[in-house]
Amino acid sequence: MPADEFSLIARYFSAYGRGDAVELGVGDDCAILSLRPGERLATSVDTAVEGVHFPDFTLPEDTAYRAVAAAASDLAAMGARPLGMTLALTLPEADELFLHSFSQGLGLAASDFALPLVGGDTTRGPLTVTVQVFGALPAHQALLRGGAQVGDELYVSGTLGDAAGGLALLRGEWHSDESSEAFLEGRFHRPTPRLLLGQQLLGLASAAIDISDGLLADAGHIAAASGVRLRIDPGRLPLSPALLTHSDREQVLYWALSGGDDYELCFTLPPGMELPPGCARIGEVLAGEGVECPGAPALGGYRHF
Repeated sequence: MPADEFSLIARYFSAYGRGDAVELGVGDDCAILSLRPGERLATSVDTAVEGVHFPDFTLPEDTAYRAVAAAASDLAAMGARPLGMTLALTLPEADELFLHSFSQGLGLAASDFALPLVGGDTTRGPLTVTVQVFGALPAHQALLRGGAQVGDELYVSGTLGDAAGGLALLRGEWHSDESSEAFLEGRFHRPTPRLLLGQQLLGLASAAIDISDGLLADAGHIAAASGVRLRIDPGRLPLSPALLTHSDREQVLYWALSGGDDYELCFTLPPGMELPPGCARIGEVLAGEGVECPGAPALGGYRHF
């Protein structure tokens, strides 16, 4: 077992700190990241607590990967280019097997999302994973929640409800065929933040947000920040074949609208713009306030309190 915090960091996490923007990584009081001329820094932090954000039976490698993906999704929602991340890890004990598996998942996420680990902290307590991410934005561009205009069209990337369906599978609340279960559980454990799409939408999208708390809840943030009303057509929601193996269409719709944890992007574009690959138009921007979804039950999204 590592003798102290510093040997633990050196043994399990110091190998993941190399990146183009990293001038100084793990090992000093601060990391140093470089920006290109004409860029500014974007940063966000995300905390995952065992039993709240992920089940206590989640594999350590999946816990790490999912925590990084959730934080990276905030960079995607702003259109930021990834630079690096820090990790604050609270552990009940310094368990060698857990730390080895956790570090493997962390390293894979660092590679997949171009987010070298440049610093962090470890402490004792209930299992908690906090990831802070850093990204670069052009000096005069960013995707914000507050730019949607009346007449814009509403889009989402990917498919919705998969993570919620996967979590229900993991909890034994329903069953499907083997390939569908593998896909949906993978969408919960290892989501894909849409980093490239976010960067492609810079200068095009009028507003954007990532879907972490559920489509209705997160679309509501765009509506509130932009001072508009969003109308969602439930018949246009993109649903995966795996999720559609569930026999209850109302349950599928619930997951798609309120499940959260998909980490897809929800964004608005002026009318007539070309549809981005892998995205679907699901509604429109109108005068007024709030979000409406005709024909769907009154639903909300995830709330911490």
